[in-house]
Amino acid sequence: MKKCFLRGLWVMLLIAMQLFSVADGAETFEQKAERMQWWTEARFGMFIHWGLYAMAARHEWVKNHERMSNEQYQKYFDLWNPDLYNPSEWARAAKNAGMKYFVVTSKHHEGFCLWDSKYTDYKATNTPWGKDLLKPMVDAFRAEGLKVGFYYSLIDWHHPDFTIDRMHPLRDNQAERAKNKDRDMNKYAEYVYQQVQELMTEFGAIDCLFLDFSYPGTDGKGHKDWQSERLVKRIRELQPNIIINDRADLLNTDYGWDFSTPEQFMPRAWVTVNDKNVPWETCQTFSGSWGYHRDEESWKSPRQLVSMLIETVSKGGNLLLNVGPTARGTFDERACSRLASMGEWMKYHSRSIYGCTAAPQEFQVPQNCFLTYNPQLNRLYIHIMELPFQALHLDGYQGKVKYAQLLNDASEIHFERQASHAGGGSKNENTITLRLPVKQPNVIVPVVELFLQ
Repeated sequence: MKKCFLRGLWVMLLIAMQLFSVADGAETFEQKAERMQWWTEARFGMFIHWGLYAMAARHEWVKNHERMSNEQYQKYFDLWNPDLYNPSEWARAAKNAGMKYFVVTSKHHEGFCLWDSKYTDYKATNTPWGKDLLKPMVDAFRAEGLKVGFYYSLIDWHHPDFTIDRMHPLRDNQAERAKNKDRDMNKYAEYVYQQVQELMTEFGAIDCLFLDFSYPGTDGKGHKDWQSERLVKRIRELQPNIIINDRADLLNTDYGWDFSTPEQFMPRAWVTVNDKNVPWETCQTFSGSWGYHRDEESWKSPRQLVSMLIETVSKGGNLLLNVGPTARGTFDERACSRLASMGEWMKYHSRSIYGCTAAPQEFQVPQNCFLTYNPQLNRLYIHIMELPFQALHLDGYQGKVKYAQLLNDASEIHFERQASHAGGGSKNENTITLRLPVKQPNVIVPVVELFLQ
């Protein structure tokens, strides 16, 4: 009995030490890597932007873009009723696409809350829908084996104590700006603190948190306005294994963020901070809008989306790909078709994505290709964006490859040392040449799997 008690006491001490180390920034590199391991192996997640703006169907910033007051925006709240909402269908679509985690807008900049928060009346349970939207979504995605992430907006254009600034819908209304003297950002920061506590305590283990966003400087807001230090430390206490993004204006701390978040663009290389590679995730949309946009037509093709995923992993990053559900609670058919196409490719090629990262520098990237590498399997994956005629030359690979195959069907690819080649081609004695089929396999992007020595 005494041994059991001491063992339990020791476990409690270890947990307490972990909580302290993460909260005060004393976490080691190895501890952080272990905490983030599931995320760096997953590589592919679903972002979900859903709120009242889906009814307007013309961008999630519609309230801002059209300079709407709370009174003008109220019609969406009064009529909100997503009668076709079936989160199990959403979760299956994400899983079938090959996604391993999801992040949903629990509250976006408009201030509308998907859950039954005790700290506001501006929530789904007070609309005609009348029910919590977040809890069944979390349950559905967990049931499909996906990790759970919440997006929470630090900005709130509805809250009475959120001061009007350069990002606010009423920024050009001087009469409203004059009322800032009656608004109290300290009260708003407390509101944020209490709501985030709810999210961290009422939905079980939360795997990642996306706080959005800071814009310090003239007529802006940063960590002092959000009281980010206090907020993030409390989050770490409540969810010691959580992974947090980098938008709370705490980049100068170790505890305030875990990964970088380039948005709507592809970095040229592995993202760095202070000249060091850092974990990173690019969040991207199918089209030009995060929220449902009925008339938006700049939708990326399945090939563009698969290529985006490949390129992201080839640079050591994650892809968080967004869906904006409709106001009735369904995925747009354009999103469904693209998710299905990505899922078909992932069915045969996920081994080149999950658990993969940038290739070691010793492996030169062939022309019109991307490389990913799985360090546990010691396998290199060549994603061929434009299939060459029969021969793919790999300079510097001599003596490093023991077997090659197409990943989609595990069919052997012959290779040979290429010391010289009559009529052109490589003359590097360290080059090997893969003998590819003339006809491209019936996949969006073919992949050659190299088993390394």
